[in-house]
Amino acid sequence: MSDVIVTSPIQTSDDKSYVDWPAIFAGTVLSAAISLVLLTFGSAVGLSLTSAYEGTGISLTAFAIAAALWLVWVQVSGFIAGGYLTGRLRRRNYDATEEESDVRDGAHGLAVWGMGVLIGAVIAFSGATAGIATATNAASTVAAGAAAATAGSADELEGPGNMIVDRLLRGSTTAEAVPADQRAEVSRVLLAAVAEGTLAPEDRQYLVDVVAARASISPEEASQRVDQLYAQAQDIEAQARAAADRARQLGVLAAFITAASLLIGGVGAYFGAVLGGNHRDNRVVVEGWTRPWR
Repeated sequence: MSDVIVTSPIQTSDDKSYVDWPAIFAGTVLSAAISLVLLTFGSAVGLSLTSAYEGTGISLTAFAIAAALWLVWVQVSGFIAGGYLTGRLRRRNYDATEEESDVRDGAHGLAVWGMGVLIGAVIAFSGATAGIATATNAASTVAAGAAAATAGSADELEGPGNMIVDRLLRGSTTAEAVPADQRAEVSRVLLAAVAEGTLAPEDRQYLVDVVAARASISPEEASQRVDQLYAQAQDIEAQARAAADRARQLGVLAAFITAASLLIGGVGAYFGAVLGGNHRDNRVVVEGWTRPWR
């Protein structure tokens, strides 16, 4: 009678996932850390190039270009390093060709990129939420101040418009203080004229009469003061519109640069993961990385 030989079943990798999540997490952590370090360094350099004084420091256009290039460099560097680490650490399944293995390594790099983008989006959303909360609190404070002013509070709002009203109604040192309701009426007339782009004759005559009476000057001098300060109010409004339009353009440019840098970062993560996988398979040793203390 022949002996019965019992053999163990052949182990296959069918029950093993092709996705190596620990390697992906490791690459994402490294990518986030490198990006944070480079962004912090770039912020320090950017602040050193700017100045609060007009005419000094780097121009806004040059600063925007430098910031865009630095952002692209940060994204590419962080995701290449994270992708390389993931490709190097990924446990390879030897049921595929070399080309298929490269594709799987690159897919892990894209997973690192996707996770990094999602983490960045969560952080940005948290910051935006905090900003909205701050803006809401500020709006509530302003609304409360406006309500107090309407009820007869002596507090006044600050700003260029308030300064124009002060200059318009300025008189001698012995003149009595301008009543709050009259100041508010003058402010409304100026705001409406600036918004409409023209000062109606009846409104202009009203301002001339008020200025002549409050400042104790002749109607001719009051007329010149009204015209001069109305022109100043128009200049301030035009500058505000130009600043808002410039901020809108910079916002659009920043959005495009951010999207482009993220896409380039995805390419870098894929490339880094494939390179790391090839170094893993070929057992490439980078000089100085194994035992740097030797």
